[in-house]
Amino acid sequence: MAQIKHYPGIRQMRADASSYIQHFRNGKRVRAGRGLAFWFMPDGASISEIPTDDRQMPFILKGQSADFQELTVQGTVVWRISDPQALGDRIDFTIDLTSGLPIGNPIDQINAVLVGLVRQFTYGYLQQSGVRALLTAGAAPVQEIVSQSLAADPTLPSMGLEAVGVNIADLAPTSELARALQAPTFESLQQQADEASFSRRALAVEKERAIAENELNNQIELSARQKDLIERESANDRFKMEASTATRKVNAEGEAEMQTLKAEAEAQSIRVVELAKADAEQARMNVFSNVPPAVLLALAAQEFAGKVNAIDNLTVTPDMLTGLMTQVGGLLNGVPTPRPLGEER
Repeated sequence: MAQIKHYPGIRQMRADASSYIQHFRNGKRVRAGRGLAFWFMPDGASISEIPTDDRQMPFILKGQSADFQELTVQGTVVWRISDPQALGDRIDFTIDLTSGLPIGNPIDQINAVLVGLVRQFTYGYLQQSGVRALLTAGAAPVQEIVSQSLAADPTLPSMGLEAVGVNIADLAPTSELARALQAPTFESLQQQADEASFSRRALAVEKERAIAENELNNQIELSARQKDLIERESANDRFKMEASTATRKVNAEGEAEMQTLKAEAEAQSIRVVELAKADAEQARMNVFSNVPPAVLLALAAQEFAGKVNAIDNLTVTPDMLTGLMTQVGGLLNGVPTPRPLGEER
């Protein structure tokens, strides 16, 4: 923006380096150039300030495709003034000599021209194809066509303007159209998701079946092992019982044999003892065989008397006394007493 200083009867103009200044006096161009600084008389003077730096013009346009579907194109056009005098002759850039501000809206006029051209080129491109083809191609073809069309169109050079660049940020359908276009893809993705879910569930069922089968096989194997273990334990118990029975049998046989041996030894011992007793008794009997009966009777009486502590009553019959006297007489006379028949001497 130009700076204007006020002095009595005169003023001073100072412009930026990017501004092209034209000073007219009484309808004639007095001076023109960039970044001027000069004194001027306000009476009869007219000054225009034309910016020469790059400017950006954002835009949002709506158009229809070949199948009558509405699309929105959003982008930016970068432009600059290539011929300030030519543009100054076409558009009013006059500034207020008091404030230095533009009197009109020249930049808006330029933007209107640029938007009109961009709209024309964009609509021409959109109406060539259907919405799916346009959305599939994206924003790059639109940007290329608009850039080439602005560069080839004579409108901007004739006005002293130049399109530096075009940037198309987005090419989008309406929300309803976007949902409609997304529906097949969404359904396809949903179908794929369902198939993936079904596959996952089928795989899970298959894994569960495999796990159940594995568990069943493990149970069968465990049952077989338990059966084998039971059979082995039964065989071991049977073997233990047989071994115990055999041991008890051997022990019983050994004990029976031992008892037999003991019995035989005891019998032999008894037999030997009895034989010895019998021999001793025989020897004793042989000793007493030649002894007279009276002596034997005396010896018996002596032995009896040694065993009897006391005799309370004694009955003597005549027969006993007669026999006793006879035996005593026989002993005194040396006549042996006759033995009973059948008794060995």
